[in-house]
Amino acid sequence: MSESERDLDRTDRLILEALQANARLTMAELAEKVSLSQSPCWRRVQLLERGGFILGYHARLERRQLGLSVHGFVSLRMEDHTPRTAASFERQVVALPEVIACQNLSGQYDYQLELVAADHEAFARLVREKIRSLPGVKDIYTSFTLKEVKTGGALPVGL
Repeated sequence: MSESERDLDRTDRLILEALQANARLTMAELAEKVSLSQSPCWRRVQLLERGGFILGYHARLERRQLGLSVHGFVSLRMEDHTPRTAASFERQVVALPEVIACQNLSGQYDYQLELVAADHEAFARLVREKIRSLPGVKDIYTSFTLKEVKTGGALPVGL
């Protein structure tokens, strides 16, 4: 069994839950939270990292503080569904810093992009000048966030 396939026990799940809530915990604080001493806690964190359960440690930023007041979505249909078109589209969309997430979907649309922009004009310019010109894009539907109800949610670790 590979490290990423191993079963997580309750302590592993407690570690993951604690780090999702606050990745800045010291090893001493984390160990105390999960009722371990520091060395075994550190070893478990290392195993979780090597096993691919922990992908990194990041700061969540407030987009409005950075002048990114508009948050929205672009749902789009592709002209064709060839692997070449998809690969070209995905390679170019990944390079756009204003696109903060991209999912390939089932259903009415092929992709959904999550975007941020300084204002509505910048959002419109981004869609017109960059998104529309991506390889294979056929139809576009845009929508804006009116209210963020839940963002950056932690993954349920099954406690």
